[in-house]
Amino acid sequence: MLQNVTQKLIASHLLEGTMREGEEIAIKIDQTLTQDATGTMVMLELEAMGLERTRTEVSVQYVDHNLLQTDFKNADDHLFLQSACRRFGIWYSRPGNGVSHPLHMEHFGRPGCTLLGSDSHTCAAGSMGMLAIGAGGLEVAMAIAGEPFYVKMPRIVGVRLIGSLPDWVSAKDIILEMLRRYDVSGGGVGKVFE
Repeated sequence: MLQNVTQKLIASHLLEGTMREGEEIAIKIDQTLTQDATGTMVMLELEAMGLERTRTEVSVQYVDHNLLQTDFKNADDHLFLQSACRRFGIWYSRPGNGVSHPLHMEHFGRPGCTLLGSDSHTCAAGSMGMLAIGAGGLEVAMAIAGEPFYVKMPRIVGVRLIGSLPDWVSAKDIILEMLRRYDVSGGGVGKVFE
């Protein structure tokens, strides 16, 4: 049976379950992404698990959200994140390097891989042929520890574009327009647009 890109990505990472829409599956996660607003809890969860080193191919902690240094709180969090990354073998992207999801695609994006991130824009890496999913901190911590990610098999929405894009219009504009037409109030949850 012919498979689309999403089905091929899931099949190549499937650890448990059957690839039927709506059924729970478990997949292997190759890469993780965290940002500083969620990363502190992720690192504390890794400590609580007793993890020694990351068990993913690539895990990266970005500092791109809480950059304002009006008191000690953000600075303390950033120092903690830096030391935790050193301890667990996680890449640390310091403040000022840029925004997590485009940076991750530029430096670590690899077609055919899975990416789980504690940032709602993680799915942008799907544009590179990755299966990229946004999740909560605990799920990302579990993936860093080498545990499978459990999710319901998504509905795959086929998209066919005809013609060419005008100047200054990008793939991001396409998906934003599709979401506007389809449903911006969570109607895309549990779906992959391909």
